[in-house]
Amino acid sequence: MSRSLRRGALAAIVLAAIVPLSACAAGNTPDTLQVKPDNAATSIGNTLKLNNIVVVTKADAVAEQPGPANVTVNISNQGSTPETLKSIALGGGASATFTDAKGATVPEIVIPAGGSVLLGGPDQPEAHLATAAVKVGGFTDATFTFGTAGKVTSAAQVYSAKGPWEAFGPAAAPTGLPTLAGASASASASASAGATAGASATPGATPSGSASATAGATGTPGATPSGSASPSAH
Repeated sequence: MSRSLRRGALAAIVLAAIVPLSACAAGNTPDTLQVKPDNAATSIGNTLKLNNIVVVTKADAVAEQPGPANVTVNISNQGSTPETLKSIALGGGASATFTDAKGATVPEIVIPAGGSVLLGGPDQPEAHLATAAVKVGGFTDATFTFGTAGKVTSAAQVYSAKGPWEAFGPAAAPTGLPTLAGASASASASASAGATAGASATPGATPSGSASATAGATGTPGATPSGSASPSAH
């Protein structure tokens, strides 16, 4: 082998050894250790970006048992005009209902130009599904429909409302107020029934007493003739 070939082979070996080391070094720099979303993300063109797409079920949800769920996602609008999120539908066909930050139902969610909106969490708008058949720990398709940009579908991971997702889960239905209302209604119904029964009993008692008095009155005159007849017999 010529001297030049030997030098070329040596250079190739050294380069092959350096490349992996460089890759390792790059992997340990702060820039490459930045936190990146572990959850699903997608985009529509260069304008709309959807990050951290997650479906959050109740804390006690197991397997694929249908139940309420929320969809949480961070939507960024890098365009010059506002965009509107019209609907969110999961793979099984369930569609979300939108509420604003105050809990009022709204027909759509507005993403301002040059801004972003987080769906889910305290004091944020929400996308709520009354029932959805999803598997905790698995994935489901989520389709987002926008007023201008159109539709995009992405796989969304499913978590139960525990740990970091506790504040993003569906709210439990209030139980105290309906219970008190039910008790009040029951007490009212009982009182009404008692009053009705009492009213029915009172008229019945009056004729009975009247009849007794009449019978007594009838018996008294009858006794007098009987007594009068007795002296006549003597």
